Amino acid sequence: MELVVFDLDGTLLNRESAISDYTSETLQRLTERGIAYTVATGRTLHGARAILDGHRFRLPQAFKNGVMIWHPETERFSSSATLTPSELDNVVRACVSERLTPFIFTLDEDNGSTVYHPRLMTEVERELVRNISVGEYQRVLPLDALPANATVTHINAIGDGDAIKRVLRGVNEEAHLVAYSGVALEGEQWRWLDVHHCDASKGGAIDTMKRLLGLERVICFGDSDNDLSMFEAADESYAPANANDRIKSAATAVIGHHDDEGIARFLRERFALDTP
Repeated sequence: MELVVFDLDGTLLNRESAISDYTSETLQRLTERGIAYTVATGRTLHGARAILDGHRFRLPQAFKNGVMIWHPETERFSSSATLTPSELDNVVRACVSERLTPFIFTLDEDNGSTVYHPRLMTEVERELVRNISVGEYQRVLPLDALPANATVTHINAIGDGDAIKRVLRGVNEEAHLVAYSGVALEGEQWRWLDVHHCDASKGGAIDTMKRLLGLERVICFGDSDNDLSMFEAADESYAPANANDRIKSAATAVIGHHDDEGIARFLRERFALDTP
């Protein structure tokens, strides 16, 4: 059997960050044909749950670029690769030196999550805290409360683009860390930063899900750099027309634009879903 894995933003979702009616019907047809599918996204569970609800996403799902796997049946997280205390210290120091607030995400014993951070310095950071203070993140606490033995899954920051890029360069020199960055607010000089262990990736997550589910092949869809590891791990990989050039070069083929329901149209043809 095959496992179909979707990135969300810029891939399965349209420009309104929603699953269109046509795409929803396509997912229903996949279910009816017994074709397994799931997501691997940079979003948190809270940031994706409202989008996924009602669309039959019942299998394990990868969030935060593969850092955390959510198991819907048991409503528990798992994580295979975490940051060491020295790696955590290096990233926190790099952020603070650039006047950025690091947000440290941990996995608790009950498989919930707590986020720790030092003093907030900007309204954008305060908005980020408001966003992560709901849903699956039951607690947001000051950095001083971080336990010495905390299981740290990843670190986020948001701030001035130049400062973020300097931290990004430094982090990518660390042997066991991977960092991603992107535009946080269109038209403004703000960027986000996501740092995690190099073994925690979308590619690693789908390998784990493939093994858990006993499936033989993976077909994946993605549009950005954080999908490259998934493309490397998959048997087939497809990039929508809006994808960046690196992803297009790595893809098995380039298909329709995400806002033209390119993924759903491809799936209907690939699996003959329009055939009774």
